Amino acid sequence: MSTHTPPPSSPAPDIEYARIVLRAEARAITSLEARIGESFLNAGRLILGLGTAGRVVVTGMGKAGLIGQKIAATFASTGTPALFMHPAEAVHGDLGMATNLDVALAVSNSGETDELLRLLPTLKRIGCPIVAITASSTSSLGRAADAVLEIGKLEEPCPLRMAPSASTTALLAMGDALALSVLKARGFTREDFAKLHPAGSLGRGLLQVVDAMRKPDRMVVVGAEATVGEALTLMARPPRNGAAIIADASGTLRGIFTHGDFGRLVLQNPNTITQPIGRHMTSPCRFVNGLALVVDAQQLMHEKRINALPVVDNDMRVLGLLDIQDLV
Repeated sequence: MSTHTPPPSSPAPDIEYARIVLRAEARAITSLEARIGESFLNAGRLILGLGTAGRVVVTGMGKAGLIGQKIAATFASTGTPALFMHPAEAVHGDLGMATNLDVALAVSNSGETDELLRLLPTLKRIGCPIVAITASSTSSLGRAADAVLEIGKLEEPCPLRMAPSASTTALLAMGDALALSVLKARGFTREDFAKLHPAGSLGRGLLQVVDAMRKPDRMVVVGAEATVGEALTLMARPPRNGAAIIADASGTLRGIFTHGDFGRLVLQNPNTITQPIGRHMTSPCRFVNGLALVVDAQQLMHEKRINALPVVDNDMRVLGLLDIQDLV
């Protein structure tokens, strides 16, 4: 951590003013609720009506363009193909990105942005419906659009009343409301979401358990007649398992035995190590289906305070072991 301290004479931000900014942006979002109506439904219907080759082509200039990029990313990550088209580049050839199979989503607070307005006649000729997120349906953009999501005239909390803040927050919130409403209407599931987010901690959590579990060659499965000592010997071998799964001859789950179980038992009776593991296994035990999501399995392990879960198929045959060591 840096130990640099600014001199006492350095200007400091106004803490109370910062709170005023946050309150202004919160009010801007809250004001949008009353604006959700028929035009919002029409915008959603246009996007939900896209065929398999159709996309949401988002466009906007400046700060609104940056908001548009995020809206496009939200659509794309939630099952609606989308891209961002820069309006200045569009009039120099990038309009080829848009087709009559697409829906254009134009983002502009004023609705009078020159670079954006120049696109509208061509989009109309192409046959690309236009959805606008803007302050007013009476703006040039609003009048040209097939559906308008109004955010209303918002006063920016900037001391100059110029830097976009409340308005860009409202534009983003309205875009999120549209994208997530479409997600819900599509019946987009967590499994669908997982397919589009394979990387990072989010992606790992949304993997199916069968893709994250220890396979049979990296786990310990024994019959109920095996001794506790035999199971412990196998558990001690790399990759070192904290649990042994007990299954019958057909591979059906019977129970589980952990190092913690052994620790408790040996204090009661040192001879436990020579006894059949079936006498001391936890049965019935917690388990998870291989098609479940890792995030759900993690939640179960957290709630029940367990470090290992047998993974089974629909017939209760053992597929693998989900070990907390592999998930941390």
